[in-house]
Amino acid sequence: MNNQSTCIKSSTRSRIGWMKILIIFTTLPATLLSQLTERPNVILFMADDMGMGDSSAYQFFTKNSDSQQIHTPAMERLANMGMLFTDAHTPSSRCTPTRYGLLTGRYPWRARMKHWVLFGVQGDPLVEEDRPTLATLFRSCGYATAMVGKWHLGLRYTRSDGKPAAGWADADLTKDVFDGPCDHGFDYARFTSRSHGTSGPDAGTTGPRMGKNKKGDRNTSSQTIGPGHIHNRRIIAATGKGKQLTNTGDLVYDLHSLGSRHSDHAMEFLTQHLRNRETSFDPFFLYYPSNSNHGPYTVDKEIGGNKIKGAGRMVSGVPASLRLDFIYENDVALGRLLDFLEKTTDPRRPSRKLIENTIIIFTSDNGAEVTAKTATGPVRSNKGSCYEGGHRVPFIVSWPKGKIGNGDAENPGKKSDELVGLQDLYSTFSKILGKPLPNLREGKKGAEDSYNILPAWRGKPLPNRPMFYNDHKEAENGAACAMRIDNPIVEGKPIKGKWKIFFDDSLLRFGKANPTELFELSSDPMESKNRLAQKGLKPLIQELSSIALLHRNTGGHRFVEFSPEKRFQFDWRKPLPVPAPLTFFVSTKGGDGIRDAEGLGIEGKDSARVDPGEAFAIRFESDVLIESIGLTAGKEGSCGGSLRMGNRSALAIYCTDADNDAKDQQGIISDLGVLKEGEMLILDPNPHWGVEVPGSWKLQSLAVRPFEVLQ
Repeated sequence: MNNQSTCIKSSTRSRIGWMKILIIFTTLPATLLSQLTERPNVILFMADDMGMGDSSAYQFFTKNSDSQQIHTPAMERLANMGMLFTDAHTPSSRCTPTRYGLLTGRYPWRARMKHWVLFGVQGDPLVEEDRPTLATLFRSCGYATAMVGKWHLGLRYTRSDGKPAAGWADADLTKDVFDGPCDHGFDYARFTSRSHGTSGPDAGTTGPRMGKNKKGDRNTSSQTIGPGHIHNRRIIAATGKGKQLTNTGDLVYDLHSLGSRHSDHAMEFLTQHLRNRETSFDPFFLYYPSNSNHGPYTVDKEIGGNKIKGAGRMVSGVPASLRLDFIYENDVALGRLLDFLEKTTDPRRPSRKLIENTIIIFTSDNGAEVTAKTATGPVRSNKGSCYEGGHRVPFIVSWPKGKIGNGDAENPGKKSDELVGLQDLYSTFSKILGKPLPNLREGKKGAEDSYNILPAWRGKPLPNRPMFYNDHKEAENGAACAMRIDNPIVEGKPIKGKWKIFFDDSLLRFGKANPTELFELSSDPMESKNRLAQKGLKPLIQELSSIALLHRNTGGHRFVEFSPEKRFQFDWRKPLPVPAPLTFFVSTKGGDGIRDAEGLGIEGKDSARVDPGEAFAIRFESDVLIESIGLTAGKEGSCGGSLRMGNRSALAIYCTDADNDAKDQQGIISDLGVLKEGEMLILDPNPHWGVEVPGSWKLQSLAVRPFEVLQ
């Protein structure tokens, strides 16, 4: 047995008494015993819309004056216990995609939604059915897992007959929701479906109405906003089959009480876990994505007996604004967790406190929602931008037993300027747990863009690598991507600097690199001087574009290590080479294949497109990396349906623009991973769950990278 790569599940030991456990342990190898007793607890606290200037722990970096800086003593306390990062980033500058990247270790633009956030009461789930998450990683290693706060990754409803609902209209709120936290690795979930101001009725017909829900009814049978409180899979306080929720009593959805409610649920999970002798020996993972300080600023009165509203103070002692009170709410919730960990005995190490063997991380899902130096620090722009203010965020980590700080809040902690991202947490925890990452070469999914940053947590340098960010609201076409790489090698020589290059949205959608801006951050942190046209930088721009294309089109950071450089593009609008450069087979269901100027379709039913009841099946005689699939529906067809690779779960087919708005009916499906020799790639216009939009399209192109050398 490989002790370094084996995680011990708790199920076999949870029903054994303490004496029996001790007896069994004496017969286990020392390494296994160590895994059982030394694996750290983990608390991952992620604020909403909080910039680096929103914490006094970063005042040294932002240079905010005492009268401009909100005082966050708990965040300072955590920083003094561990390591504070000044160059930490989210994979996107908005909430939904960042949450996807954090939980999956995969850049969010590799999923179907290339930019923006999930809207609507359905919010078609973004995390694929069989994609591993941080929660599934921890649970596979015997952890108790919990999620408290804001989910915002989509969920599905159920009809009265128990079948999947097509959307809000046929949903029965008394039935379980699915494809939510409990379907992606969490044992315990107490959450709102999306941003707090748009996820519940607020117990009435008045209150904040935001975004696309401004005109939506609230707490009526026709409301267009989400379901309010959800516990595990059950919507709390739903009244019958309708969409109304109770507006009285303890179950009321009150925006001003969510801070204390979620904090109480976090404490409930921790105390119940530790008091239960069947679970107390298991480590825990608590994911705490807070609602604050996303607008509207609905500050709670108190959390855990500590006053919030009106209690926030600037470092100078002056009372804070309503927005800053909402930030202070995060600080109080974090402080409550720290107090609990410091006071509570570790059941696995009775002579020690929980704080010593608990990894505590504090961060944010994107930059501040306002443009102000006091909120974002000395960087450009804010939430929704690919400029630094959109995605550079607070990141503080402590783990005394893991040699990341010493747990002593009285001594100054350490600081690091290493480049790290939230998508890196998957690989980092995989390393800590001794759990190998999914084998991409064998067709597995998981952590495609995640990099182990544990050395940086311990004050050591990291190898150089590119990092991507997306969702650039200043771009003319509405969405763009940026790539950062430090000291790149160009024509055999290092070009010193923190280089950041911007591309238009074709990089995300079609894998084509069209540079638009270039900055060197060490000399220009405000990204004010576009150096794209600077004389002598053309080789650098070409190299950065080449790096971006490689990482975009191979399907993931980890794919680059083994992906072949050679790619083949099968374009059915043109005659295929004879003999074909790669042996493959195409079969059809429902009719005969037919090729024309738009691509490959099926002659059957009412059109030469691939319609419901028809399908393509493609297989290769060697392992291939599926780079992209091009579909075209034309004016009369529609995107939709599903695809399946081998025995992996089906994926829904969406339009290129990822919002299924029927304006762009030419779709590019990318980042699908490895199709093993003999496995079938099924392209089916029938919906995944049977309730989505069916498809009617032609197969325009297929791009693959073969792993075997072709003669």
